[in-house]
Amino acid sequence: MKNDPIVMISSYPPRLCGIATFTEEAREFIQKANTDRDVLVLCHNDGQGDGVFPLIDMHRQDWWRPVAKKIKELNPYAVHLEHEYGLYEYIDDRGLGDGNDGFLNLLEAIGDLPTVVEPHTVHGRLRDFEANFIYELSQRADVILFKCHYQKWRLDWTCPGYGWRTPQNIMVVPHGARPDMRLGIHEIPAIREELGFDKMGLADHLVGMIGWIQSNKRWDILLSMWEEIHEQIKLRCGMEWDLLAAGAMRDPNHQGDYERWKAGALDLQLKGIAHYYEFIPRGDLYYKVMGACDFIVLPSTDETQSGTLARIIFMGNCCSAV
Repeated sequence: MKNDPIVMISSYPPRLCGIATFTEEAREFIQKANTDRDVLVLCHNDGQGDGVFPLIDMHRQDWWRPVAKKIKELNPYAVHLEHEYGLYEYIDDRGLGDGNDGFLNLLEAIGDLPTVVEPHTVHGRLRDFEANFIYELSQRADVILFKCHYQKWRLDWTCPGYGWRTPQNIMVVPHGARPDMRLGIHEIPAIREELGFDKMGLADHLVGMIGWIQSNKRWDILLSMWEEIHEQIKLRCGMEWDLLAAGAMRDPNHQGDYERWKAGALDLQLKGIAHYYEFIPRGDLYYKVMGACDFIVLPSTDETQSGTLARIIFMGNCCSAV
C-alpha cells in the first residue's frame, strides 16, 4: 500500500559499528526519497532511537523469529537488510558458529515480502563458505546489492567453477556516501579552525589516516614509514606535510594494536611531524576530519569496503585511497 513502511534490518547506533553508521545514513537517504512512508529499523538489542526496534538477540539461536514476527506485524512495503557475517553469527555453548543460518532462515520466513539485501563483505576471491552463502542468499532475496562491479563479474568466474548458475538478481550500487557533504577547497581553512587544528601547530598540508582503529587496518604500516616519507616530501617539494592519525577503537579484541598504534602516533607527534586526534568516526564530524586532509591513506590487510573508503571515494579530488 502507499503508506506502508520500509523496514531496515541491521545493527544501529549507539553501537560502535561501521554497519550501524552506514545504516543510520542510508535510512536518512531512503526517508528523503520516500516522504510518504516511515523508515523503521529492526536492530540488535543495543540499538536505540525513534522508529527503532531493538529485537535481535544473538544469544538466541532463533533470534530471527521475533524479527520475522515484528516484520509481519508492520506489513512493510519492502525490507532492506544490511548483512555482515559477524552481525548474525550465533555461537553455541561449544563456541561453534552456525554459519549465518539464522539470516537465511529470516529471509525464508519473510519470503512473501519484497527483500533487498546489501552484503558488506564480498571478497573478489570467495572462500567456499562465502561463495555458497552468496548463492544461498541469491535464492532467497529479491535483489542483492554489491558495491563494486568486480564483485559481480567475479561471480561469472567463481560460480561456473562450482558448477553453479551465476545469480541474476545482483545489482551494483557504486561505493560512496553523502555527496551533499562534499567540501570545497575554500571551506577547508574554516573546518580546520573549527576542529582546532589551526592551534595544534599542524602543517598546511595533511595526510590523513582516519577511521576505526582495528587490527586489519594496519596503522603500523604508515606509522613505521612516516618519518622517512616526511623527509622525502620535504626534500622533493620543499613543503611540510604532517600526518593526521584520527579515530577510535571499537572492538576490545583490538585493544593491543590500538594502544601500540596510538603510542606510535603520539611519538611522531612529539617529533612535530604528526598529530593524534581521537574521535568517534560518525556523523558530520567524520566528514569534516577527512575533509581537512589533502588525501587519505587507508592501509589494510585485505579488501575493505569500509565507511572510510566510501568517503574517500565520494570526496573525489579532496581525498584518494592509497
